[in-house]
Amino acid sequence: MEVANRYITIKTHIDGEPKESDFELRTLALDISVDPGSNDIIVKNLYVSIDPYQLNRMKSFSSSQKAIGFAAAITPGETIDAYGVAKVVASGNPEFEKDDLVVGLITWGEYSVLKEGSMFRKLDPLGFPLSYQVGILGFSGLTAYGGFFEVCKPKKGEKVFVSAASGSVGNLVGQYAKLFGCYVVGCAGTNEKVALLKEKLGFDDAFNYKEESDLKPTLKKYFPNGIDIYFDNVGAEMLEAAVSNMNTFGRVAVCGVISEYTDAGKRAAPDMLDVIYKRLKIQGFLAADQMIVYSDFLSTTTDHLRTGKLHAIEDISHGLESVPSAFIGLFRGHNTGKKIVKIADE
Repeated sequence: MEVANRYITIKTHIDGEPKESDFELRTLALDISVDPGSNDIIVKNLYVSIDPYQLNRMKSFSSSQKAIGFAAAITPGETIDAYGVAKVVASGNPEFEKDDLVVGLITWGEYSVLKEGSMFRKLDPLGFPLSYQVGILGFSGLTAYGGFFEVCKPKKGEKVFVSAASGSVGNLVGQYAKLFGCYVVGCAGTNEKVALLKEKLGFDDAFNYKEESDLKPTLKKYFPNGIDIYFDNVGAEMLEAAVSNMNTFGRVAVCGVISEYTDAGKRAAPDMLDVIYKRLKIQGFLAADQMIVYSDFLSTTTDHLRTGKLHAIEDISHGLESVPSAFIGLFRGHNTGKKIVKIADE
């Protein structure tokens, strides 16, 4: 049986802020039966993750494109792979049957063909909504958990600053840090997001960075005794301000630099004398590095969700056609929590 598989792709490489005209909806005929002897699995996509790092894959060049398979360059016109949840419609793999749920690398499309050796697994929802597998129980959650506990190595009572704290990773870092026993301050781009951090997610304090003209004294005000841990999601002047306010032997986990993704001229220039004399550790990391703590992450996070100590903040758009606007919104501060597109009903 053949279906018309619609998918989102880029028309050309994107070297600045993405816009609607950079994307197009294409259709390709897809046979949803599997040839004898094939191990292919054909799935109908249900939920797909929308992540800022994809922009670096869409550029004509980014040093990140050679670093790891997840970050490989995207060719205009081709399908775009992304983490998501799907349902099997046909399988040549004896371990998967029709209607099984899978989670892994699918596409920004209605259907995906999963080849043997690609990243996917059978999904047990564990009693949670399927969308959780794309966010809080997926790579966003693992990034937050591993980045905070493995990279930052927190101690109870330490003072933690989180930028982009209402985003998919930042909101979870703040919640994990509070549950661990740290003092946590976050920043976000609207007063509504600031209220969410303080009133629902339990941050000790939060501020709207757009209302601050000079970030260094702002952070001094919120951390009069200095910052022990900075979880960086934005880079640029926010990183500079945090470094100037760090305590001796402070740790900086560099998870993302979203402010630099759309502006090639914007770069962080922290005071390296501070780095040296305060003996700071600044470490970049990827979600893939944190697979070593996956079982701990999953058991801890599901326990906290079941007891209501941890909140899943999701921002879900509906329909394949909404993928471009959902993606563009990441760079304009439109999302709160994990940005997901629901492509089809479960």
